[in-house]
Amino acid sequence: MIANDQELKVALDRIARLQAQVAHLRNAETNVANFHAAASGFLAEIDRMQLEVREYLSLHPAEAESST
Repeated sequence: MIANDQELKVALDRIARLQAQVAHLRNAETNVANFHAAASGFLAEIDRMQLEVREYLSLHPAEAESST
């Protein structure tokens, strides 16, 4: 779970790197099945991290402080 703005930045940077890896795979992998096998883990991690980002951003800082 993302606890502060620094962790948010790290998560967003990691999401961007994972997205770049998937974009590279789309162009580098010639076999469709291999692409899907290779990309599925990256895409699942992107989805998980985006959910954490959304949850963090949905809370006002005052709400986040009161929940700790």
